[in-house]
Amino acid sequence: MQTTSHILMIRPVNFGFNPETAVNNAFQVKGDDDNTQNKALKEFDDLVSLLRKNDVDVTVVEDTIEPHTPDSIFPNNWVSFHNDGSLLLYPMYAVNRRAERKEHVLEKIKEKFVIRKKIDLSRYEKENIFLEGTGSMVLDRDNEIAYACLSPRTNEKVLADFARQTGYTPVVFHAIDEKGQAIYHTNVMMCVADKYIVICTDSIRNNTEKEKIMTAINKTGKEIITITPDQMNHFAGNMLQVENKRGEKLLVMSTQAYVSLTDMQKSKLQSFNTIIHSPLTTIETNGGGSARCMMAEVHLPVLE
Repeated sequence: MQTTSHILMIRPVNFGFNPETAVNNAFQVKGDDDNTQNKALKEFDDLVSLLRKNDVDVTVVEDTIEPHTPDSIFPNNWVSFHNDGSLLLYPMYAVNRRAERKEHVLEKIKEKFVIRKKIDLSRYEKENIFLEGTGSMVLDRDNEIAYACLSPRTNEKVLADFARQTGYTPVVFHAIDEKGQAIYHTNVMMCVADKYIVICTDSIRNNTEKEKIMTAINKTGKEIITITPDQMNHFAGNMLQVENKRGEKLLVMSTQAYVSLTDMQKSKLQSFNTIIHSPLTTIETNGGGSARCMMAEVHLPVLE
């Protein structure tokens, strides 16, 4: 199943601008507001409330003050959960993000779900190469395809190991922003849903690579919905399709992303699923990530 109604979210206790990640995340801008944590907390709580109001099962785990983890609000980078009972841990670029792999988070998951196997790729940090979970990869779970744009955060060797251990087929390419900088995470320029894929094709400058990815998508039968680089910069690629307890599909994004879409794009997306959105300005500005980054999908079997 491409979508799940079970989502893990980490409630921040010390959210803020992280200079260790800003070196290759062009979406990050340090704010001047001393009230960043409180504003981020409200944005977080409002998104959780919106999801729960729409009957999505959200497991919220409170972060810890120590060790200091300013980006803990983005758990999808360090862990992923799969329907065969696998839990994967990933190597993280920023040293202070490696501390996000906190045992109390996984213990909370074990209270509700079955974990049969743990695959730990974090050892690649010793080689200084990385693969930041479903930020680095956008997974087509139905077709077992891992789309990945290469960057300092996404290494092809680690991706190949992920593919070997999970059975996914990598589709690798390069994507850059309007200033020629590598896009740090695939999930800011691409979203895979059950019947469609949102993608900023203009960010893929190599025509051979662009043709390769379009061919791969077309083989899955999913409809392609393109967004512009400007829309990508407003986090329109950083969406996640989830489903609620009634099996209804929902597309989750930030209000900034929603406002950037054209009426035609909204209409097309709404023909597939309901769109829900919430303001995430503080989190987007200081953290350089948006709604999709805040949600780690839990595809594990549920404990009976």
